[in-house]
Amino acid sequence: MAGQRFYRKKAILFKIETTYGTDPVPAGATDALLMTDVTFTPLAGTDVSRDLLLPWLGNQGIITTGLYATLQGSIEIAGAGTPGDVPGYGSLLRACGLSETIVADTSVTYLPVSSGFESGSLYFVNDGVKHVLLGARGTVTGNVVPKQIGKFQFTMTGLLGTITDAAMPTVDVTKFMTPVAVSKANTTMSLHGWSSVAESLSFDLGNTVTPRFLIGDEVVIISDRSVTGTAVVEARSLATVDWFAKAISRARGPLALQHGVTDGNIVEINQPAVEIGRPTEGQTDGIINYSLSLSSVPVLGNDELEIVVR
Repeated sequence: MAGQRFYRKKAILFKIETTYGTDPVPAGATDALLMTDVTFTPLAGTDVSRDLLLPWLGNQGIITTGLYATLQGSIEIAGAGTPGDVPGYGSLLRACGLSETIVADTSVTYLPVSSGFESGSLYFVNDGVKHVLLGARGTVTGNVVPKQIGKFQFTMTGLLGTITDAAMPTVDVTKFMTPVAVSKANTTMSLHGWSSVAESLSFDLGNTVTPRFLIGDEVVIISDRSVTGTAVVEARSLATVDWFAKAISRARGPLALQHGVTDGNIVEINQPAVEIGRPTEGQTDGIINYSLSLSSVPVLGNDELEIVVR
């Protein structure tokens, strides 16, 4: 009898494809991901009932169609170790519709694209069973909360490849830096020019990701994007910052967050033109706060969200 398989024994590999849907064979030594909060759906799709007309009652069976798989997981917000090095999660950002620009010894910058979307092959190995996702694309959110670890959360969708027994790969995750906690010392944020006192910031790249199954083609596409977010900030006098006036006028202003202070472990999230939604009043520890919905608008195009790793 085969032995039990353990839930905690997982390996996730991801590599950018040269040709859409063609497996570039990710390797544990170069393409491993270090993730938390992983949820894997191995068989998503549609169940089609046969609806046969027969002289008796009962279940008549189904046919499964349009099979694909999804993986959702978080990666800690941290640098790459050396300015100009690509972070371990760089390939995932590329497969979420972001371009990658490397400036040697300085930084790596990710910006949205509206065409030429890249894709990747993803291996999810759960204690001896390997699931292969091909042509995977996705979207990403970010969450930064004091006293916690900032995280990117990726949701990847891929065409169904093979599912086989396989040995657990040997993985190298040394390119994933140990993060620093979100705090006053490690994190700064500015919203519409105000040096913010904030309880949290979240953003959502907002890609529309759709698996399409047609005669002659099967593909996962990114067909639209809408960058949104939420900032929870301490309330101040209107003379200091008037969020109500900004919400009414739909004035646009920049958002800039820097997490980390040491070269090689700094990540910036920049949005140049953010509209403030209607504030919602609340409180924490008896202190008034405002929850502000954020809507990021392109300025020159493909520039509404910038992630810089340096």
